[in-house]
Amino acid sequence: MPFRPSPITTRDVARSGVRPSWPTVLGSRVWWTEDRPDEGGRTTIVCRAPDGTHRELLRAPWSACTRVHEYGGRPYTVTPGGQVVFANLSDQRLYLLGDDGEPKPLAGDGRYADLLVHDGRLWGVRERHGDDGEIARAIVSVPLAGGDPRTWVTGCDFYASPTVSPDGRHLAYVCWNHPLMPWDGTELRVVDLSSGEQWTVRGGPAESVLAPAWKDDAHLYLISDCSGWWNLYEIGLRGGDARALHPVEEEFAAPPWQLGGRPYTVLGDGRLAVLHGRGDLRLGVLDPASGTLTDLDVPCSGWDAALAAEGTSVVGVGYSATLPRSVLQVDADTGTSTALGRHDARLPAPSYLPLPRAVETPAPAFLYPPHGPATTGAPPYVIFVHGGPTAHADSALDLEKAFLTSRGIGVLDVNYGGSTGYGRRYRDRLKGQWGRLDVADTIAAAQWLAGEGLADPAKIAVRGGSAGGWTVLAVCCRSDVFAGGVSYYGISALAPLAQHTHDFESHYVEWLVGPEDPHVYAAREPLGLVDGVSCPMLLLQGLDDPVVPPQQSAAFADALAERGVPCTYLAFDGESHGFRRAETRAAALAAELAFYQQLFA
Repeated sequence: MPFRPSPITTRDVARSGVRPSWPTVLGSRVWWTEDRPDEGGRTTIVCRAPDGTHRELLRAPWSACTRVHEYGGRPYTVTPGGQVVFANLSDQRLYLLGDDGEPKPLAGDGRYADLLVHDGRLWGVRERHGDDGEIARAIVSVPLAGGDPRTWVTGCDFYASPTVSPDGRHLAYVCWNHPLMPWDGTELRVVDLSSGEQWTVRGGPAESVLAPAWKDDAHLYLISDCSGWWNLYEIGLRGGDARALHPVEEEFAAPPWQLGGRPYTVLGDGRLAVLHGRGDLRLGVLDPASGTLTDLDVPCSGWDAALAAEGTSVVGVGYSATLPRSVLQVDADTGTSTALGRHDARLPAPSYLPLPRAVETPAPAFLYPPHGPATTGAPPYVIFVHGGPTAHADSALDLEKAFLTSRGIGVLDVNYGGSTGYGRRYRDRLKGQWGRLDVADTIAAAQWLAGEGLADPAKIAVRGGSAGGWTVLAVCCRSDVFAGGVSYYGISALAPLAQHTHDFESHYVEWLVGPEDPHVYAAREPLGLVDGVSCPMLLLQGLDDPVVPPQQSAAFADALAERGVPCTYLAFDGESHGFRRAETRAAALAAELAFYQQLFA
């Protein structure tokens, strides 16, 4: 089957990686980060001045990127005077950006994230890697005028969200320990900065507490899933009963894979700008006194969980099926929104952008029909499987999907059991069931497509990255419903992953599958089930990946080759977990299109 001509090229998709993140607002100036795929994937910081002009603050080769937890997070902060402090990718040191535009070293000896400035000091989470492989994390402060860091909190495996009370007397933070992940169980703690006394305000091994913010010197806001949903609460400095601000079966947060996210923010008049919903998150204003929540009428179907505010002006990164992720400034009183910058390189005509339809397969999913009618019979489809697996597929404009649908290939993006955005019960369905439930939901999605007459049952492929790559490999081992599979840096073997992956996820497999057991692992992992694969496969891998070691893809490719199963394995030097360079992204997508051309011929 020849694909339709499309105006969307691999280059267009590769350059669409110029996406904004981590907005900050101070006065009438706004800052955010932008990736630069055409510059080796580095990340710069952009400042929008009051007159609307944009200025790039970091020139090459500087790159604002922290490697804390390997997934990083917010890599910079802004001082009350408007100076920028950032973590540099190559050496992970902190730098203060001077008035002359030259970065000046501020602190070294570690990785830093979740940064904030209070009373002349930079506060944040520091991660140190010892020569013996030991990793230690702490909450520290660094004098902006220069000097050694001071350690305030240590002893836990992980920290997040440090925030200093308005009077400067207390520090609130979130912490957790192995084998928990932050969406499993965390604690909100407070330390008296004068005496050093510490206490737990809320949380435990069965409650995920996130994103504390000070209401005043004696009260905190927080997000907790004690009801089964991440909702907002108010609690006293010393703990006690927490007051639900707006109890509802919706999420007010996203899983904290990266540090520094702010799913809500306190406005100047005491109201809260919040994100909430199921799946995609909507922007609203919550009155904490009455519990009234009013959604703002903005041209977005969802928002990234990172808000900032100045007075009643809210800044965030919003998106829709036709709006690329963009920095938007919203007036909390009127709902008036202003786009501060759009960052996809080139968008095709609207008719080439697929509009998602929410469906149940029975797992929730987004259906993206192909562009134009099928020439003969039902069209081919590709099922997208998101990573994480504690993550979710959203409805954002995605040129990778448009690249396929504009050529006559439909896309189905599945939120299989374990996905976030649908409450803790749905999230916890995957506990001990990874490689079973995700596989069953993905196979059911393919059968739903065929049963509804939407797809040619002989022309359904599956693709995914990281944990999604694991599911791709697993479904191809366990079923014959797919014409082929595409795995980006996918996981094929469990014991090597648990032994060699990074510290943040080093116990994750225990939750997803169970304690290490050779028989259980061999019965669940794709490498142990490779004899079941009969369809062609395309495997793509970065050779500098600290999350999923390259041997995971290479071993599976070798096993397929030994059995004579068609397999193409492409490895990319200098790429980590998630391809950042434009040339890599374009090459990978070109290989994927050629693969589908062979499958669907």
